[in-house]
Amino acid sequence: MNRLENDVVIITGAGQGVGREMAQLFASEGARLVLAGRRREPLEETASLIDGESLVVPTDITIENDVEEMVAQTVARFGQVDVLINNAAQPGADRYIWEQTLENWNQTIAVDVTGAMLCIREVTKQSMLDRRSGTIINFSSGAGWRGMPRKSHYSTAKAALFTLTKVAQELGPYGIRVNCIVPGGIETDLYVNWVRRIATEEGRNYDEKAAELASGTALGRVTTPLEQARVALFLASDESSAITGQSIAVDAGSHMGG
Repeated sequence: MNRLENDVVIITGAGQGVGREMAQLFASEGARLVLAGRRREPLEETASLIDGESLVVPTDITIENDVEEMVAQTVARFGQVDVLINNAAQPGADRYIWEQTLENWNQTIAVDVTGAMLCIREVTKQSMLDRRSGTIINFSSGAGWRGMPRKSHYSTAKAALFTLTKVAQELGPYGIRVNCIVPGGIETDLYVNWVRRIATEEGRNYDEKAAELASGTALGRVTTPLEQARVALFLASDESSAITGQSIAVDAGSHMGG
């Protein structure tokens, strides 16, 4: 359908999981992609799967100069930024609050919140404000709504993204939309490994624990990376032109607001 034809899209955390799925889907819709992440090798692998134009820019989004340079390279190569996907995230180490370390807390906040802020700051400053156009999509988590045991760091970071998304109020006059996708469980290696570890800690098998977690959703399952990517595509495209400042659950019916 070419819903993103010639649009320049930055995807952070593009080397695996939902980031890679979005890159493939967006490319099929005509987007020109900037693939950002800490390690070059998985980014190059994502680029090899794309039928379209892409730029690989290894970036640590917790480092201010890295983010500035990533956006500068994007503008130098493509002339603009149309869409930013703040997908990069760090789950941190599971710890009860009384076991929490400052390093674990600060590193999770740095990636999940500060990194997203830096990316928003630079794409708006270097491109979107002058062009009076742009779309920003943050990725949060259901943990930010309900909190999760042993994840005070991650739950707090993801909750902060709901409020950061409301920067849409000051960007709206410039034609810039900001929305947030809020996944629950997603069938990625990260999720599978987490379920396997929790099951082992509880002395249970993987299938039993996975089924228990899935049973907490209305659809009785977790989501796929493609399902998340399809919602991101909708929010990135003109099909969602009247939607901004929203945090939207894509979690098979785990959280039902309203």
